[in-house]
Amino acid sequence: MRLENTFVGARGVGERTERDLWRRGVTHWDDFDRSVLGGKRGRRLEDFIDEARDHLSEGDARFFDEALPQGERWRLYENFREDACFFDIETTGLDHERDVVTTASFHRSGETTTLVRGRDLTREAVRAHLADASLLVTFNGKRFDVPFLETSFDLDVDTPHLDAMYTCRKLDLSGGLKPIERELGLDREGPEVTGRDAVRLWHAYERGDESALDTLVEYNREDAVNLRRLLDAVTGRLHDRVFESVRSGGSTNEARE
Repeated sequence: MRLENTFVGARGVGERTERDLWRRGVTHWDDFDRSVLGGKRGRRLEDFIDEARDHLSEGDARFFDEALPQGERWRLYENFREDACFFDIETTGLDHERDVVTTASFHRSGETTTLVRGRDLTREAVRAHLADASLLVTFNGKRFDVPFLETSFDLDVDTPHLDAMYTCRKLDLSGGLKPIERELGLDREGPEVTGRDAVRLWHAYERGDESALDTLVEYNREDAVNLRRLLDAVTGRLHDRVFESVRSGGSTNEARE
């Protein structure tokens, strides 16, 4: 689903009104005119569409991140996927005030970079990977990855952020990243590693085992790369679900992508 199919960003336009518009064949900004929705809501929606077009043409994800309801921010993904930064970190524990980041992987535009503590994992390097992305994508990053990076590197991460864990919950997909991947049929080629294993691997590396670091980096990189495959699958299913009402209502129009 693209942002151009979205109307709930306008003040006073909720999901019920949006679905009614879709059923009536108004599934894209280009389909809307004031004869479809009158009164104040119609004027607000018209103004929203005009403003949204400008922000979208400028690549401004923040406007939509602020305009859309929390549960609908997954709709940013299709438009900003190519400029999104998918990232994942490994740490020595769960307390961002006490533990430290060991590796951080960033996947963007088909390229993946992994930074390692004691080598190139610095404040400047982390900030460079995050700062110029239109959209950040994590799994449980709002509660874990971002607080760790902010505390460890004295950063303020304010780029629009799509946490895939909450997006998955809209489809009743719960649990950790790997169980959800398996449920979606997304296979992994890398090593079978858990979060606890990641801590042990780091300590083994500190004791001189370079192969342990290789395994840790491979695991961390795959987590970041697989986030794109996960979001592709989940947002595709959400698209199908939200437009079920259009199809079941007998409309011949499908959302234009």
